[in-house]
Amino acid sequence: MKYPVTPDGRYMVVRGRLWRVANPFLSEPERASHVQRLMSARREVKAAKAASDDARLAAARRSVNDAKVALGERGPVWWQDGARDYNRHLVKNTPYRDWYERLNEPKA
Repeated sequence: MKYPVTPDGRYMVVRGRLWRVANPFLSEPERASHVQRLMSARREVKAAKAASDDARLAAARRSVNDAKVALGERGPVWWQDGARDYNRHLVKNTPYRDWYERLNEPKA
């Protein structure tokens, strides 16, 4: 598994850090639309960097953030049980630590 997903499905782990996954309750057309916006915004970030256009880059980064919020990867959490958000935290500093350490144990 390249990026393990926490047992509750809220985060994936990349280089020891938790990253919130997209809201699984989005409809497929809605999710696809947000992903398309995100990819377009990321291409615009690349183009703005290549053009050394700071204003364009700032606008493109806002668009990336807006798409990530719409996907549920940033902004308000998409779950409803009141659980704390650990987005961008090191997994070793969260309640997911034991689960993650067990993933890396040698198989018998």
